[in-house]
Amino acid sequence: MGDLELLLPGEADVLVRGLRSFQLREMGSEGWNKQHENLEKLNMQAILDATVSQGEPIQELLVTHGKIPTLVEELIAVEMWKQKVFPVLCRLEDFKPHNTFPIYMVVHHEASIINLLETVFFHKVKHYSCQEATSLGQNLEVCESADDKVLDLVDYCHRKLILLVARTGCGDPSEEERFQDSTPMQELQKQAEMMEFEISLKALSVLRYITDCVDSLSLSTLNRMLSTHNLPCLLVELLEHSPWSRREGGKLQQFENGHWQTVAPSEQQRLNKLDGQVWISLYNLLLSPEAQARYCLTSFVKGQLLKLPNLADLKGFLAHLALVETQPPKKDLVLEQIPEIWDRLERENKGKWQAIAKHQLQHVFNPSDQDLRLQAQRWAETYRLDVLEAIAPERPRCAYCNAEASKRCSRCQNVWYCCRECQVKHWEKHGKTCVLAAQGDRAK
Repeated sequence: MGDLELLLPGEADVLVRGLRSFQLREMGSEGWNKQHENLEKLNMQAILDATVSQGEPIQELLVTHGKIPTLVEELIAVEMWKQKVFPVLCRLEDFKPHNTFPIYMVVHHEASIINLLETVFFHKVKHYSCQEATSLGQNLEVCESADDKVLDLVDYCHRKLILLVARTGCGDPSEEERFQDSTPMQELQKQAEMMEFEISLKALSVLRYITDCVDSLSLSTLNRMLSTHNLPCLLVELLEHSPWSRREGGKLQQFENGHWQTVAPSEQQRLNKLDGQVWISLYNLLLSPEAQARYCLTSFVKGQLLKLPNLADLKGFLAHLALVETQPPKKDLVLEQIPEIWDRLERENKGKWQAIAKHQLQHVFNPSDQDLRLQAQRWAETYRLDVLEAIAPERPRCAYCNAEASKRCSRCQNVWYCCRECQVKHWEKHGKTCVLAAQGDRAK
């Protein structure tokens, strides 16, 4: 591992071995919280390892101990919790928590897992000549370790891409709307909505890494990607609408490293990272011999694909596509596996969403001040400032207005501000967590 270590090798092994799946009603419980903290530590260590090009010990442990399927199951479980249980909690009239951070940790759990999966798929090396062979081999290893759960992961990524396409044209809340007065639960809902966009972008990256292994994927997975979900056409839609780009005040902005950035005129013709992920996914799905043999070129598919620019790598394919006759939809009888996690969880919990929400209201999301202080101490131990600064892609942002920040909260040292005025305005929301974090630090 790198010079800055969060976990010792033996400690990382113990944490990975201990990963397990939780029932929906257990989310936010003491055991679940401990695993969430462990996942965050593994996540940060994996990012540190990838940043300094020290190999992938976290990835190797997850593959060796067969924990990739566990991560996929936990990812889909918290996705379902957010869709089915979280809205019920928000509607309960008798639920007015004095601190929403325990709920925020569950909401954030999905982002933690998809970020860890993206990191273990990614292998950063210094020389491009060996990058392709190395990353393809490791991506295949992760896909094989996922076993039949790769089908569930493909379905998950497809759901997130649908959200990205649906988001096009909806616009983003203005700064005034984002920071206007609201109840703690309303504020949490806004944070969850903003987080969903970033999660979807991570899912796009994970999907791209899966397509790197397209020639080695099972027939069921390939059929799911090409026939059931028609991913090439969905990717064309994403390129066409580019939900990670927008015009603000007449200036082009692109979403990168967690926030919107204005693009200089000289940089506007360059391909950004997210567009690049879509193009690589398309190359993999359209130019692979295995995929070409199984992709049905109907008139709709042909029309969608011919919208693509005639770039060099796709030039031959598009020229051929323009001349070939379209094919009727195939009606072959194919025996294939289907993803089972979402359907199983929905079947096990159908009709219980209200009961789960009320159970969590009483036993999970209503902690005492003493419990919150202990939790704050564990958060402080998990989110070490030296590690967070080492893995941050750029300078910190103001917690109130999102501008570049240079001042840290003097009490808890965890939150950044650009000026005193923003800190004062944000204190009503930050104060309770700040006091608890500071008490946790003094307790250590």
